[in-house]
Amino acid sequence: MFTGIIEILGKVTDLTKENGNLHITVESAIAHELKIDQSIAHNGVCLTVVALADGTHTVTAIEETLSKTNLGGLKIGEPVNLERCMQMNDRLDGHIVQGHVDQTATCTKFTELDGSWEYTFTYDALAGNVTVEKGSICVNGISLTVVNSIANNFSVAIIPYTYEHTNLHNVREGSVVNLEFDIIGKYVARLMQR
Repeated sequence: MFTGIIEILGKVTDLTKENGNLHITVESAIAHELKIDQSIAHNGVCLTVVALADGTHTVTAIEETLSKTNLGGLKIGEPVNLERCMQMNDRLDGHIVQGHVDQTATCTKFTELDGSWEYTFTYDALAGNVTVEKGSICVNGISLTVVNSIANNFSVAIIPYTYEHTNLHNVREGSVVNLEFDIIGKYVARLMQR
């Protein structure tokens, strides 16, 4: 389980295809603290560390993960939001995040405001996911608050710290991001369907 509070930005240093899998190697300042078999979120996707080297770790994304997330579009040198799993004695600063991306979304509007930024994202509403005004949403692994929620799109407002310390500073109109909708909202929606 994660909180959606990004710990550090990593940098993709190698991408290796093997059959339907993609091995992703990431350089970061926390690599020396990781261990094999540890869960770590990459742009909000929970993946298992399978190899460690000097200042890097490697994870493997399978075909299912690649088809439902933006990881298949990663490029060498690109920044990746990293978060290690939550420890049970830590504060839950963001919201409950599982690291299970529900779907991707496309940035349809980017607005630079006076000291902050607003992003609008559009997603496929046929997947059954919903947002609520002032509810939580996880975008590329970042716990954010929804504003302007409508049927298949929503906006988020970004403070300077989040803009500077996550890969949102690279997101512009047309960029594809990973979405994990609020787990409580998903259960409520499922109960209402019954």
